[in-house]
Amino acid sequence: MSARIETDICVIGAGSAGLSVAAGASQMGARTVLVERAKMGGDCLNYGCVPSKALLAAGRRARIANHSAGFGIDGAATVDFARVKAHVAEVIAAIAPHDSVERFEGLGVTVIQADARFTGPRELIAGDTAIRAKRFVIATGSRPAVPPVPGLDGVPYLTNETIFELQEKPAHLLILGGGPIGLEMAQAHRNLGCDVTVIEMASIAGKDDPELVELLRTRLAADGIRLLEHTKALGVAMKAGGVCVMVEKDGIAEEVAGSHLLVATGRAPNVEGLGLEAAGVRYGKKGIEVDARLRTNNRHIFAIGDVAGPYQFTHMAGYQAGIVIRNALFRLPAKVDYAAVPWVTFTDPELAQVGMGEAAASEKHGEIRILRWGFHENDRAQAERETEGYAKIITLPNGRILGATILGPQAGELIQLWALAISEKMKIGAIASLILPYPTLGEVSKRAAGSFYTPKLFSERTRKIVRFLLKFG
Repeated sequence: MSARIETDICVIGAGSAGLSVAAGASQMGARTVLVERAKMGGDCLNYGCVPSKALLAAGRRARIANHSAGFGIDGAATVDFARVKAHVAEVIAAIAPHDSVERFEGLGVTVIQADARFTGPRELIAGDTAIRAKRFVIATGSRPAVPPVPGLDGVPYLTNETIFELQEKPAHLLILGGGPIGLEMAQAHRNLGCDVTVIEMASIAGKDDPELVELLRTRLAADGIRLLEHTKALGVAMKAGGVCVMVEKDGIAEEVAGSHLLVATGRAPNVEGLGLEAAGVRYGKKGIEVDARLRTNNRHIFAIGDVAGPYQFTHMAGYQAGIVIRNALFRLPAKVDYAAVPWVTFTDPELAQVGMGEAAASEKHGEIRILRWGFHENDRAQAERETEGYAKIITLPNGRILGATILGPQAGELIQLWALAISEKMKIGAIASLILPYPTLGEVSKRAAGSFYTPKLFSERTRKIVRFLLKFG
């Protein structure tokens, strides 16, 4: 070893979770070391949230150009795929300085760009540097999980780590996996003029409300995306200069041919090569085991983000970072609370959810109330001709809010109000009594909340009371 560092906290991984911890710890006065073997910013900046949303935005612009006749505007989009990818690269480049080595060194963080490997419970090696720390935080993230489909290792395929580098427009993009990544990439590429087929062994968007997923399914099919659900991929092979997937559904086999193949079948935690055995840290296929304070069984080592789960979201990484800082720096027994975790699939329309879904709420509480309000009844949505979908709210009979799912324009923005309501254990009356500006999409939430009172407010009993009181002038 050519160098040895003694520090307060050592963070392994410069993705969303690791950067949040490193920045917070250093600015609060802790000696902080950050180790990253690849790109600063991790998956979110380079291969995930940022490039995918940039590509979706480009696809949406193309769709708007091609579907504006209802506004009295005629025209058609001409897609230059290389320039679209340049746009994606420019967005990444604009955000990258915030996650850069230079910025973090400016915050007082010692950044080491190398692989990290534990050599004991309190020490690791990064490159040619030995690091001993009072606390370690493992934030190594995840990578695309590749399914054991025969022949897949013999064909060129894309993942979220490589698809944004593709410069030529796929003639026909085949996608294995109908989760958020698969659906977002399906719609983005379809809007940009590609043929798209999604192959999903179960149901698309399987973690979301089936009722609203059915509406999304209808929209995707109407866009021209072929959805092969409850379909098993039997094998993959090269064919006619492209790729062919042999699939089976209901005992019937079929060949699906395309020009490119995207594998989007989930994520696998990055635990290999870390020397976790030497650190005495337990882990499994789902990642590193942690308690409610995000400590591993080695109390000097924490794990957060995708490598620890249970949610693989960038916003969850930031939340968990706050929990770790309170525990590691302030010795406060802060624990995670996942009751109000929102997530969004950024299709068009967007699909957002927070809290309990209908099935889980019914199973746990028995009697529940279900409130719905459609975007077709919202004046702003009508003005913008974006009336698909609705808000679905789950409450207890006493009005306590348990969960919300929204399919519609800007659902990812609208779900935030419900995340606050669940986090603060509000009742439905707090939302129903809001004064909101008109015309806004947010009125969908207010109207859904107000419908909780409709049965009583317009009941025969209420009418009798009103008629009785009117007798007195």
